Amino acid sequence: MIEKPTQTKLDSLTLEQQIDLQIATSGPISVATYMGLCLTHPSKGYYRAAEPLGAKGDFVTAPEISQMFGELIGFWLVNLWQQMDEPKAFTLLELGPGRGTLMADILRVACRAPGFRDGLNLRLFETSPVLMAEQKARLEVYDPKWLQDFETFDDGPVLIIANEFFDALPIRQFVRKEKGWHERQIGLKDGKRAFGLSPTPIPPASMPDAVANAAPDTMLEVCFAAAEVLTRLGKVIGQQGGALLAIDYGYGTTQTGDTLQGVRRHAFADVLEAPGETDISAHVDFGALGNVARAAGLATQPLATQGDFLTRLGIGERAAALSGANPASANDIRTAHERLVGPDQMGTLFKVFCAHSPGLQPPGFAA
Repeated sequence: MIEKPTQTKLDSLTLEQQIDLQIATSGPISVATYMGLCLTHPSKGYYRAAEPLGAKGDFVTAPEISQMFGELIGFWLVNLWQQMDEPKAFTLLELGPGRGTLMADILRVACRAPGFRDGLNLRLFETSPVLMAEQKARLEVYDPKWLQDFETFDDGPVLIIANEFFDALPIRQFVRKEKGWHERQIGLKDGKRAFGLSPTPIPPASMPDAVANAAPDTMLEVCFAAAEVLTRLGKVIGQQGGALLAIDYGYGTTQTGDTLQGVRRHAFADVLEAPGETDISAHVDFGALGNVARAAGLATQPLATQGDFLTRLGIGERAAALSGANPASANDIRTAHERLVGPDQMGTLFKVFCAHSPGLQPPGFAA
């Protein structure tokens, strides 16, 4: 029998050692539990201790590529604010604001609209102390407040931005076998972490209709955390008015397959290695999120690719204007433009999802 360690003993262990000890003492853990530990462990998780963004981090997001990305979302927000008759008080919330780059670009443009800055209540949802410090440095002039939950909001409409947020929420994976679906788990094999399946089958009837006739060894990913987040935020938007804009890699209808991936130092990495030092994510099921939003009484727009969305908002014209004003940077601007909208780069891989109050007409989406 393995002796249960004290909290002091646990604190002295690395995250890798803690995970292995938990498996050894309590048995295999779900993929969702593993992702949660790796990304948001209170002291040793990836988003608690690491600086994940930028050239020195593990990946680069769209706002870090070009100011154009945030500027166009700023125009998008002003458009919705105007459609809502320019409320005197409203909340602008960003989920997972990174280093604050996106919001700084958004507000530099949006606050040019008379009255926008006066009514703004800026709220940020973040778990990383390192990133919170950077957000404060960049956004302090806008008096941001950090939310710990989605239960309490100021009066007035709520506008929510989530760029590469939902992909980091923990997923569960299930594999179809002869007697039903079995949850994929992480255990220890010869002292090393390894994937396996729970021996307890889940009846096929309890799984989504989309996989009713799935072939043997088909894998299904489900993100209950994303559904919970959108349920809570959808309720707020339904009561107070507003919209949520989410940009992430994913798909429009429920699909099967393994999309779990790790990234470390700008290269793909084994998700089971270096827990707490590797970014772990999975593709977003926007079809499922759409179902949750509509169940909350919200309207949704047809899912758009990032390339189409930014092009409809005028990124081509913005790139041309920036190049004209900064001839020495024209080549860099063209490169950034192509990286954001090119079909072989971010343009097709990333999708844009919008759920909103009925009656609003968010720009950037197909009619």
